[in-house]
Amino acid sequence: MEPTTPAQAALQQPSPTINPFLHDLGVEFLEMENGTAKLSLDLSEKHMNSWQITHGGVIMTMLDVVMAMAGRSLHADLKGVVTVEMKTSFLQPGGVAGGRIEARGNAFHQSSTMCFCEGEVWNGERLVAKAMGTFKYLRRLTSGENMKKLYGSD
Repeated sequence: MEPTTPAQAALQQPSPTINPFLHDLGVEFLEMENGTAKLSLDLSEKHMNSWQITHGGVIMTMLDVVMAMAGRSLHADLKGVVTVEMKTSFLQPGGVAGGRIEARGNAFHQSSTMCFCEGEVWNGERLVAKAMGTFKYLRRLTSGENMKKLYGSD
């Protein structure tokens, strides 16, 4: 089946093209459209902290990415976004190896240069963490060009 929107086309690309770090974590892209996005992750030993529950950094990564995807989905040209600010509240342990968590993002307000989003991570019926984030839209550039624009030349 052919993708019908640029967002759907991006989701059909192999995840290393989108973000090699997420590919290494094993994140699965589920949905990205109309200001919402969803990701999931099958938990393994590599995702655990010393107490053998999901590491907070894994949960925050999923929240950051799912909110950014929700913001990006509002633009047909798939502008890039960078995180300006993010606040996360952890409500309960994320899960154990062998489990599965899902991140859900929603863009609730935008201006011409910024997007404001909320995200949640769920383990089945249990809400694990909530986040709010502010993202700055960038003109679509290659990664190296974005870095030069943000931090100056070489």
